[in-house]
Amino acid sequence: MGLNRSVTVISHGPNCLDGLTCAVVAARYFAGHALEVIFASNRRIDEILGNYNPDEPDEAELWITDISWHEEATTRHLADLLDRGAELYWIDHHKSAIEARERGLLDIDFTDAVIDARYAASRLLFDYLCERTARQGQSKPGLLALRNLVMLADDVDRWELVIEGSRELALAVRAMDQDAAYRALLAMDSNITYGQELQRAAARVQGELAATFDLARATRCVEEVTSRHLTVVAAECEGYAGEVADRWREDFGDAVFALYDRRGDGISFRRTPDCPVDLSRLASSFGGGGHAAAAGCEISLQAPERAARLVDLVAGALRKEADR
Repeated sequence: MGLNRSVTVISHGPNCLDGLTCAVVAARYFAGHALEVIFASNRRIDEILGNYNPDEPDEAELWITDISWHEEATTRHLADLLDRGAELYWIDHHKSAIEARERGLLDIDFTDAVIDARYAASRLLFDYLCERTARQGQSKPGLLALRNLVMLADDVDRWELVIEGSRELALAVRAMDQDAAYRALLAMDSNITYGQELQRAAARVQGELAATFDLARATRCVEEVTSRHLTVVAAECEGYAGEVADRWREDFGDAVFALYDRRGDGISFRRTPDCPVDLSRLASSFGGGGHAAAAGCEISLQAPERAARLVDLVAGALRKEADR
């Protein structure tokens, strides 16, 4: 690859540790090249991909990481870019993306793609680029130094939570401005030493957690889906949706948690360990996606009583699925 090629990375955001780490991995690999990093929510991904129009496609390289698109027009646009000589790569691990490909959607003859649910996208990308580096006989110590960060991102994104520090790092990143979080991770050493901005963010987390728990309790709405022997619990939060759901798992059985995040203006789905609902499928019904046990989407909800509206929508979707 020549240094005159322009490289663009479009990764999942906002403030997703896995999406941020994908961008950091790419930045370390493409050090010395002209690189643009763009973070996209599920709501804006089609707009952002549709606006990607390099002046010289045959000198352009696009990497789409930790996210998929929704519209057929986007698929056609990406296919056209390939026909015009651009190199396009797609790295994703979400069940919704895998199922869409199996249904014949998102079907493009990419330059290369890794779509695999076994690991988070950052780990898939890291492994892919390390293998490429070795195959080409190159040396990229800056890339290899990211292994510990990648493993932390993989651990918390798939909600394994077996590596010490993974959850704390994800929480600190979520408390930061997205661009600042990206820069902090890009500067991080192999020992996962927190810089000053990360240290300040980690210190803010405890106060922010207390505030979001108070908000969630004040707005919580509960609805039974008797046809499926399930409970839907909806609430508003100010970030930290996963932590709210974790705290409430002891209070509910066979429950789906739907949490509207005021900070990101999105919905996070979580479930209790005994709940059989595939949350990626539930999120897909609202135009989102994710994993069986953790997923998300965007739903337009107006204040006040967002949680009351949300619990009705989610319970209705679950009843509709049961009637099929």
